[in-house]
Amino acid sequence: MTINSTVQAVHSLFQPLTTEKISVKNRIVMAPMTRLFSPGGVPGADVAAYYRRRAANSTGLIITEGTTINHPAASNHANIPTFHGEAALNGWAQVVKEVHEAGGKIIPQIWHVGTARKQGDPVSNPEVLPVGPSGLNVKGDETGKALTEAEIADIVQAFAQAAADAKRIGFDGVALHGAHGYLIDQFFWEVTNKRTDRYGGDIAGRTQFAVEIVEAIRKAVGPDFPIVLRISQFKQEAYAAKLANNPEELEQFLAPLVKAGVDIFDCSARRFWEPEFEGSPLSFAGWVKKLSGKPVITVGSVGLNVDMTGQHTEDSKIETLIEKLDNQEFDLVAVGRALLADPEWVEKIRTGRDEETLPYTRESVATLY
Repeated sequence: MTINSTVQAVHSLFQPLTTEKISVKNRIVMAPMTRLFSPGGVPGADVAAYYRRRAANSTGLIITEGTTINHPAASNHANIPTFHGEAALNGWAQVVKEVHEAGGKIIPQIWHVGTARKQGDPVSNPEVLPVGPSGLNVKGDETGKALTEAEIADIVQAFAQAAADAKRIGFDGVALHGAHGYLIDQFFWEVTNKRTDRYGGDIAGRTQFAVEIVEAIRKAVGPDFPIVLRISQFKQEAYAAKLANNPEELEQFLAPLVKAGVDIFDCSARRFWEPEFEGSPLSFAGWVKKLSGKPVITVGSVGLNVDMTGQHTEDSKIETLIEKLDNQEFDLVAVGRALLADPEWVEKIRTGRDEETLPYTRESVATLY
């Protein structure tokens, strides 16, 4: 295939997108990836340069690594960046400045790990117990403390404050980590949420915590600041998990979140191309878009020939990706490990130099370039 034909093949990826609340120059999003390069929770010049490199090489939108809200049990590693306190927020303000100077857009993914925090984790306050809706981890084992309603209210406000700070220091929106078995997702999932109050119950009832967070954020940031929510069926350490077993359950799950004010759903799957439910070729992202009526981001081994569990696929599935994008199954495409390994990945794809892209390896994770 010639360079010109390669460029034409990926043309759809490089069309702009304008939603009600954000415009991006192309369809490629840098997916959030925990990097552990922020000692004491403060992102430094190396972190700013890391994001700037991707913005300077045609990445349309960057969603930062998860960054934790102001709550004692929010983090499970001292090198995860925080999103509170003068030092950390000043660090993030510099990240925003550099990404904007490079022509990019960026939003932070704000985060609470819930019961993914474990005894022995390298944190500055090991005496603080993990918390969750019922104190259960993704295996259903009791490993932490069940939150009271008053404690839930405090966490809701901490998310709202983080979003307000994101707007104040110049971010282009805010993303919530509601996937992969972390705190918000622990409320979503019946295995980790055994509550009998208004935060538990059926699949719609289990969205109440997230609904209150989204509503509080909307109140804090106003009507025009985009809110992205990352969701997934699978969990870390529970890849076969399902929030919704069929489209009807998925619709019941999404409806309260749409009503609360989610603008974009970031739909995390292990493999973006796989059908989500029997009887339809639609992916997880495709179903979420169909049932919510909202723009969606797809993510899951994009640009790789190996999936997140290390299993090899026959190719990087770029043709499948373009076909699904052209069919409007999703609106934006998040690229994670391929962009981690090569900051120029997007620009190389755009200019038909895909054979020059650097491969992702386990060693890539140990670098911040």
